[in-house]
Amino acid sequence: MKNRIISIALLFVAIALAVYLVYGIKSSIDEKKRIARVEKKVIEKLMTIRKAEIGFQAKYGNYTTNWDSLANFIKADSFFITEKSETIITLAYGADSVIVDIDTLGTVSVMDSLFSAPKFVNYDFNMLKFIPENKKNKEFEIFSARIEKSGVKINVIEVRDTDPVDPTRDEENDGRNRKPLRFGSRTDVTTSGNWE
Repeated sequence: MKNRIISIALLFVAIALAVYLVYGIKSSIDEKKRIARVEKKVIEKLMTIRKAEIGFQAKYGNYTTNWDSLANFIKADSFFITEKSETIITLAYGADSVIVDIDTLGTVSVMDSLFSAPKFVNYDFNMLKFIPENKKNKEFEIFSARIEKSGVKINVIEVRDTDPVDPTRDEENDGRNRKPLRFGSRTDVTTSGNWE
C-alpha cells in the first residue's frame, strides 16, 4: 500500500512537472511570436515615416522633427509636376551652351503620390509618432539636422524606437541589427533601416 501511495504521488509530481515544462516552452514560443508581430508593425510604421520624410525633404530641402508638420504635409500638401527640356547650342569657338527649360505642368497631392496604396485609405497619420502596441503611449524619437561632411552641408535624419518590445534590443549592443529599430543616421547621409 505504501509503494502504491508513493507511485501515485510520483505520478502527480511527474504530471505537474510535465505541465510546467510544456507551459514554459509554450509561453517562450508565444512571446517570440508576439515580439516578431509587434516588431513587424514597428518596421511598417518606420517605413511610412521614412517615405513621408523623404518626400518632405524633396519638397522643402530639409527633414522635419515636428510630427504635426509631417502629418499635415501628408494630408494636405502637394508636389509640382514638372517637365525638363535641354537645348544644346554650339558656340562659334567650339564650346557648347546648354539652355534648360523647366515647365510646371500641375500638381499632385502627397497622398496620391506617396500613399495611394489601399492600406493608407483610412490611415490616421496623426498617430505616426506613436510606437505600435506600446502600453505607455511612447513616441518614436526623431532627430534631424544639417551637418558638415567633407566641407559640404547635408541634411541627416534618424528616427528610432524609444521603447523596444524586445528586451534584448539595447543601445549598448555591438551589432547594428540588435539595437532598437531605427532608420537613418545622425552622422551619415542614409535613410536605410537597421532591419534591412
